Amino acid sequence: MTLNRLINFSVTTPHQAASLILVAAKEGDAVAQAKLGQLLLDGYGITQDSVLAFKWFSISAKNGCLQGTNMLGRCYENGWGCPISYERAAYYYQLAAEKEFSWGLYNFANLLAKGKGVVKNLQRAFDLYYQAAQKGHAKSMNLVGRFYEEGWLFTPDLDKATDWYRRSASAGDFRGQCSYASVLTAQGNIDEAVIWLKQSMQTATHGFLQKMARALCESPHHPLRALSIEMFEQCAQWGDDEDKKAYQAIIEQSIGKKHAIANS
Repeated sequence: MTLNRLINFSVTTPHQAASLILVAAKEGDAVAQAKLGQLLLDGYGITQDSVLAFKWFSISAKNGCLQGTNMLGRCYENGWGCPISYERAAYYYQLAAEKEFSWGLYNFANLLAKGKGVVKNLQRAFDLYYQAAQKGHAKSMNLVGRFYEEGWLFTPDLDKATDWYRRSASAGDFRGQCSYASVLTAQGNIDEAVIWLKQSMQTATHGFLQKMARALCESPHHPLRALSIEMFEQCAQWGDDEDKKAYQAIIEQSIGKKHAIANS
């Protein structure tokens, strides 16, 4: 029985899952070592410890696990348990990318696109995004779409961009879902755009949701403005006092507009 099947079959709590993964990691299972690093990074079922997470990612990478190699790059890029070093991040991402690991391809492409830790190279970044997208990597699909829409390397091609956004959206990337919804809105398909935006809300980060809410509240389309209120409400549930103030302000603005229409 594989580690994942054993965990799914045996446990009922995050702590139990972490305990099983810890045992497997100590016994030398490289995949379990990477999983343990992720649990330690997130504090899921175990005390959060980014330094210890870095240690287990290092062990996993040495034992040949590409997930561990890629996560070492993430640690160096973000300063999780180690000093930030874009050069070291690029080194480990490239190792994972050379083995055609999708997340390694994507993360190395990100650094190449921005010129962080490596010489900026948009063509190579696109090639790696495309390679990852061909493997089904949803975030890379969205970025391939951006290249085609923005014309960063070639003549803009909205048809190709739309196709890649649709693929990314269908594969579950919240940014791809938002990108596809933007195209649908421009085409006048507002109802379908709302469907994709609601899906995006389910997995979007707090910061991305804030940006979507602010953008949609200025939309000329009522269904999108109404959806922005739901987004502000979700941000208020997740966030701080500023999010609550923003939600209250948009509610008051909405009520004010309704009163103005009723009295006109």
